[in-house]
Amino acid sequence: MPGTNLTRDEAQQRARLLSVDAYEIDLDLSGAQEAGEGGTFRSVTTVRFDAAEAGAESFIDLVAPAVHEVVLNGENLDPGTVFEDSRIALPGLRAGRNELKVVADCAYTNTGEGLHRFVDPVDQQAYLYTQFEVPDARRVFASFEQPDLKATFTFTVKAPEGWTVISNSPAPEPQDNVWRFETTPRISTYITALIAGPYHSVHSTWEGEGRSVPLGIYCRPSLAEHLDADAIFEVTRQGFDWFEEKFDYAYPFAKYDQLFVPEFNAGAMENAGAVTIRDQYVFRSKVTDAAYEARAETILHELAHMWFGDLVTMEWWNDLWLNESFATYTSIACQAHAPGSRWPHAWTTFANSMKTWAYRQDQLPSTHPIMAEIRDLDDVLVNFDGITYAKGASVLKQLVAYVGRDEFFQGVQAYFKAHAFKNTRLSDLLGALEETSGRDLKTWSKAWLETAGINVLRPELTVAEDGTVASFAVRQEAPALPTGAKGEPVLRPHRIAIGCYDLKDGKLVRTNRIELDVDGERTEVPFPAGTPRPAVILLNDDDLSYAKVRLDEDSLRVVTEHLGDFTESLPRALCWASAWDMTRDGELPAREYLELVLSGITKESDIGVVQSLHRQVKLALDLYAAPAWRETGLAKWTEATLEQLRAAAPGSDHQLAWARAFAFAARTDAQLDLLQGLLDGTQEIPGLAVDTELRWSLVQRLAATGRADEKTIEAELERDRTSAGERHAAAARASRPTPEAKAEAWASVVESDKLPNAVQEAVISGFVQTDQRELLAPYAEKYFAAVKDVWNARSHEMAQQIAVGMYPALQVSQETLDATDAWLASAEPSAALRRLVTESRSGIERALKAQRADEAAA
Repeated sequence: MPGTNLTRDEAQQRARLLSVDAYEIDLDLSGAQEAGEGGTFRSVTTVRFDAAEAGAESFIDLVAPAVHEVVLNGENLDPGTVFEDSRIALPGLRAGRNELKVVADCAYTNTGEGLHRFVDPVDQQAYLYTQFEVPDARRVFASFEQPDLKATFTFTVKAPEGWTVISNSPAPEPQDNVWRFETTPRISTYITALIAGPYHSVHSTWEGEGRSVPLGIYCRPSLAEHLDADAIFEVTRQGFDWFEEKFDYAYPFAKYDQLFVPEFNAGAMENAGAVTIRDQYVFRSKVTDAAYEARAETILHELAHMWFGDLVTMEWWNDLWLNESFATYTSIACQAHAPGSRWPHAWTTFANSMKTWAYRQDQLPSTHPIMAEIRDLDDVLVNFDGITYAKGASVLKQLVAYVGRDEFFQGVQAYFKAHAFKNTRLSDLLGALEETSGRDLKTWSKAWLETAGINVLRPELTVAEDGTVASFAVRQEAPALPTGAKGEPVLRPHRIAIGCYDLKDGKLVRTNRIELDVDGERTEVPFPAGTPRPAVILLNDDDLSYAKVRLDEDSLRVVTEHLGDFTESLPRALCWASAWDMTRDGELPAREYLELVLSGITKESDIGVVQSLHRQVKLALDLYAAPAWRETGLAKWTEATLEQLRAAAPGSDHQLAWARAFAFAARTDAQLDLLQGLLDGTQEIPGLAVDTELRWSLVQRLAATGRADEKTIEAELERDRTSAGERHAAAARASRPTPEAKAEAWASVVESDKLPNAVQEAVISGFVQTDQRELLAPYAEKYFAAVKDVWNARSHEMAQQIAVGMYPALQVSQETLDATDAWLASAEPSAALRRLVTESRSGIERALKAQRADEAAA
């Protein structure tokens, strides 16, 4: 539907013509419990807005099966005439105040977009929540669906007896099951929200200076026994304390609810005062501290959005990066620096996960400047990527190093005060930072925000005969952008630290740190005269900038032998990340990366780094190892996972992480017998709790290797008849190594559109098994025959799952590249679909290069 794809030009034209005052939205959800597939609800929207000129025409957005009534300034318009292609035409507007009323039937969804409806198999109750970013408020009420047309919102909702309804503002107790919410401040449509159902809740407050903010946590009753509300409140209060101090602006909404909701597509959503979070963050089984850290970062990320994104909002989606990058940067900074935080090592996690995501995304053909050109909604829907979130946050961290932390937050404070409840552009923030820091940021912004690609920093070192450093410089390179990427490579200004490390009692200890600006191709570093050559010289120590870093030959030798011996976690993470980057680039063969990990991982104390290394080793072996050696490498890795599982401290996070790594890779009869024994209780590993989630990990691997049949899967589902159990069972069925199982999974995802979003995602994850390349080979041709029609017929979230998840990524061959190229040349896909397929193609290209490098190392 072209009408759903609002262009930037259309949005700008509408913003010049209209200013929106207020919405009154009346929704009848009283039939939600009984509503089946295709169910609808009555939506009545009254919106008051001003037009700049008499007689002008505009439109309002609405995605709905039926429109019954359109009344503009008291005049009834024929819905059959004015409602077309998800827009309602508004002809003959008055200069000044206009009033529009729209009565429609809107649809419940099972895709996680608009008003999502879910029935819990435990209690058979329906649970609803909205997800509106980017453009899906229009699936629930008629709206001017663009971020710069802010308004106030007053929601009235009729709900079933006994339900709770939550929105952006508080509501008094319902009368006759009707909830009348207080009017919101001026906010954008995409951060409005409604959550409804018989949710379980826990309440508390945050106490600030002379005021109190009500806090609520919600989840389904079937998860209530697992809800650790005290821990969630603790992180939330730390965030309130830290953000109010750093932002110097009072929390801008009347209350703060966090709602753990089912079948959520993202991690969370920053609805003003009513944040929705995926309910997998209510942990049903034992998880490592890395999972608690990730949850805390998500909680803090959404809380930061209450100021940056909700209070002050981007004018258009080209500044989406600033919303997400700011929330990511400040959430990590809060974890690292807030008094009493459990995660003072948060920058290690950032370097280990977020930066890795950014570097990967920035080497795809679709790489783009942080400040991307967003022509329309289709552009932004595929732009929630590693550049928007992770590279942007990395560059903000660089900006903080460049201008100074105090000056950065002083600029942010001025920015909030100047633009509260308004819309802004990047220039508004940079102007505030220029005033507080005294730095000219125009050149910096052009180099960092308006260009794509990654710089490489290399040390250039000479050592005198007496072993002291004679000269040292940093050489900066700007590698060519990936084929197909737009723009030219550029050198950038970097504020970096250089760390000097020496071995003391077998540990690598930092003995000196030099911080300086690096600019141009070569920058001299002022090493003090007579400094002995350190054992390791680490560029970009403390991870201040965004760049690939390489080690000099002597440092590389020491790091290879002693990577696990750094006393601090961050330099270890930086070296691990550099090694992984070299593996992906074909500079370090996969078999040598495996040896490096096996030599250092046993000394790695940071559990998040350990779990990342588990994933990366498995990926390297599956995709980057020479096919003829792959099974040898996998066997060696799996034996190591079992050895470490048995050696880990009983009940520790490391034990659980190694158990999952072993379950993911087990392949020999003896290894699979152990999985079966752990599942049925005939074998034990001291301290290892084989709980619900770990049991499903065992079942899924047994199913993928042909050891668990439908009867076994159904028996496990009978033990765990929950929505999570249903997802796990769907994945296990799809993972079975038979043509029939693959055909059934393919048909349920590609040929049918009945699966809910979360179940579809589970089936795709089960379908793609790295040990089943030959079984999956026929589906490459089927993918290219089907993907365009799927894209055109499904909602964005559902179509993207299929376009990315079902691409034949395991068929690493020239034939797959040729088939992809032929499809790209002939299919005439939309720009968004072309981007996703091109990104997947680049994974094949990278894997072929890495496999050749690994083969050469044989």
